[in-house]
Amino acid sequence: MSDQKDRMGEKFKDVEAAREDQWARKRDAELLERMRERLNAMLCPYCKASLGAETEGGVDMLKCPNDHGAWVGKKTLERLLAARK
Repeated sequence: MSDQKDRMGEKFKDVEAAREDQWARKRDAELLERMRERLNAMLCPYCKASLGAETEGGVDMLKCPNDHGAWVGKKTLERLLAARK
C-alpha cells in the first residue's frame, strides 16, 4: 500500500512540475513577444515617429518618416566606410 502512495506522490510531483514548465514556457513566450515589439517599434529620437525600414543605394537603414535622419547598423557602417577608402 505504501508503494502505491509513493507512486501516486511521484505522479503528483510530475504533474506539478509539468504545470510549472508549461507556465514558464508561456511566460517566456510573452516576454519574447514584448521584446520583439519593442525592437520593431524603434522611434526617432527627435519626433518619436516610428522608424521605417528602407533601402537606398543598396544600403539597408531605418529612416525617420519626417526626414530627421537615418540609422544604419554597425556592419553596414563599416562596409560603407571601407568602400569610401
